Amino acid sequence: MSATRETVLARLAEAAEVEHCLMCVYLYAAFSLKGPDEAPAPDAELVAHWRREILTVAREEMAHLLLVNNLLTAIGGPAQFSRMNIQVPAGYLPADMQVRLAPFERDTIQHLVWLERPAGSTEPMGKGFEPTQRYQRALGPHDRLMPHAKDYATVGELYEMIVADLEALAARHGEAGLFIGDPAGQVDESLAPLPGVRKVICLKSAKEAIAGIVEQGEGATESAEQSHFQRFVAIRAAYDAALSRDPSFAPARPAAHNPVMRRPPTPEGKVWIEAEGAARIVDLAKALYLHMLRCLTQAFGHAGGKPTQNALIDTAIDLMFAITPAATYATTLPAQPGETGCTAGMSFAMTRALSPLPPGAAEWRMLGERFDEIAAAAEVLAQSHPRLASVASDLTAAASRFRDKAATFAEAALTSTS
Repeated sequence: MSATRETVLARLAEAAEVEHCLMCVYLYAAFSLKGPDEAPAPDAELVAHWRREILTVAREEMAHLLLVNNLLTAIGGPAQFSRMNIQVPAGYLPADMQVRLAPFERDTIQHLVWLERPAGSTEPMGKGFEPTQRYQRALGPHDRLMPHAKDYATVGELYEMIVADLEALAARHGEAGLFIGDPAGQVDESLAPLPGVRKVICLKSAKEAIAGIVEQGEGATESAEQSHFQRFVAIRAAYDAALSRDPSFAPARPAAHNPVMRRPPTPEGKVWIEAEGAARIVDLAKALYLHMLRCLTQAFGHAGGKPTQNALIDTAIDLMFAITPAATYATTLPAQPGETGCTAGMSFAMTRALSPLPPGAAEWRMLGERFDEIAAAAEVLAQSHPRLASVASDLTAAASRFRDKAATFAEAALTSTS
């Protein structure tokens, strides 16, 4: 069957999940890197540089996620910040694309190189990241009404399919008939200070947004030095050089592979965080992360316009800044009681309840109520974990700022309906 709007919505939703998963994988590796007081003196700056590089790539993945949501909104769809919990099983994404949380190790870096590889690259997967089973998607007839998933070797190929579908729909419906979403419901750099975030209003701007995503990830060519692919290649080369100088070089903490917060029904390849101290820190980091996603979800398509979007995006940024120190601290704590060889790590687990809240006074009440709960929990944790004191203080101040704004927006919403 030829391309339909439903097909493009499905493919863009998958692209959003891919960008979201990659962001989490990169953040997890960065959080595991040792701090300046832990890394050997000659290598401390090198490790700090790697951390900055990976966090930069993760921020750019967040920009990609926002751009994909602009594309979804532009053609009349909802924002997509939900995804499957990591570790992602074979077949949900192309079976070769293994999405796992792993600390900064040589094999992990090789897998990051593989994830961002350009078309035609012969880079292998990282050892240990090979598919547990081979599964090819979309076998059989392709003339069905429902959208069907297609396999692709690289993320760039997924975006090529999306561009082809957008071109076909624009030819069929006209650009005005394709881009039917309100641009005011999207975000740009004036709202989200991430380079390259722009609104999508036509086929040209849609293709420019997609080209920016692909080129920043894979690189227009393998010589694109600032692409994610080449950044990871450079980190791999520097890591290999450091190991050749000192085979015992260990730049990262032994964070858990695929940490989970409850006994997993399929425990293979996962670590259950049972130590109470670590579990409470990871719980805080997860709450921060999910409330950040909640605020981003609300920001897209918000009926209140730019003032409410500003408040939501600013709050998401406040939460984002709190995640890094909390999640990094978790990797310094034992994952299980008495354990010394494996530390905890943020699981990035999702919740089923991430659909947009209905706009109105209740929306602001719920958002403010949850922020207050998180800030209060951080204050309690900081009493037994002093390293979280500044995080707790910043969250309390941010929650107070949001509470004031939320009260104003809630009152305005009540007035408009009375």
